[in-house]
Amino acid sequence: MDKATILTWLEAVKDPEIPVLSLVDLGVIRDVLIDESGRVTVKMTPTFSGCPAMDYMQRDVVQTLQAHGIADVQTEMSFEEPWDTNMVSEKGREALKNFGLAPPPAYQGILDLDILEYAQCPFCNSHNTELRTPFGATLCRSMHYCNDCRQLFEQFKPV
Repeated sequence: MDKATILTWLEAVKDPEIPVLSLVDLGVIRDVLIDESGRVTVKMTPTFSGCPAMDYMQRDVVQTLQAHGIADVQTEMSFEEPWDTNMVSEKGREALKNFGLAPPPAYQGILDLDILEYAQCPFCNSHNTELRTPFGATLCRSMHYCNDCRQLFEQFKPV
């Protein structure tokens, strides 16, 4: 058993709110440590400090690794290095788009209001969109409208 194998197994652990996105691709799983006794520690960073899915994520990580025969598993949730949407992998961004959820735009430095206002439509790829409300089904989503294909869609908010 090695780190790469464990990360491959953890690809099966999906975000409870976005079931097409693995915690690995979401960037929530930050590291995997294996000590000399075989104990596995999975280091995680939640997307939001008050995220209601944190307990479910940790439970699913432990259950997945136990199903692969790892008896001694622990998770460590840490806020030391804050999560941001730039940590979502390209595979994760594509999964979000295929799910009908506009992926967050990558950004450098500080988020400004302009980056929150506009989103690329996941249905027709148009940039001719507008923010309808910064409040979506969950804290991490906003609602947008595409003026070209006339679809209402959610975006995973950039943070």
